[in-house]
Amino acid sequence: MSEMRGKVCLIVNVASNCGFTPQYKGLQELYDKYGKDGKFEVIAFPSNSFNQEKGSTEEICAFTKDRFKVTFKIMEKIEVNGDNAHPIYQFLKQEGPGGFLGSTNIKWNFTKFLINKEGKVIGRYAPTTDPLSIAKDIEKALKD
Repeated sequence: MSEMRGKVCLIVNVASNCGFTPQYKGLQELYDKYGKDGKFEVIAFPSNSFNQEKGSTEEICAFTKDRFKVTFKIMEKIEVNGDNAHPIYQFLKQEGPGGFLGSTNIKWNFTKFLINKEGKVIGRYAPTTDPLSIAKDIEKALKD
């Protein structure tokens, strides 16, 4: 992930069979608006942690490109909680603001983390948060 150094990043755990899957559209809109100059990235981590992502990484990439015209980074499928949680999610949960009811665990798909240019977690957003509502926070992080 060293290629992300110096960039503002929005990291999201995603799933293809979730009620929040249509948020891919808003994530792509953010990427289209702020990612053109290479200073902003959306990075999606598919996960079956909530039993809503059965596909392989290749199938997930094809689905997101076909259905939502996604051009941002789709990473390998990972776990976001528990002993097998991917190191990036261990970091995000440890360094970021708390989640639901004080727990740091990821509660559901499409939990979003905003990372500033210095690699610090500056925002954690619930699955219900519309990606487009994060735009002002992204703009502020890009200016800082």
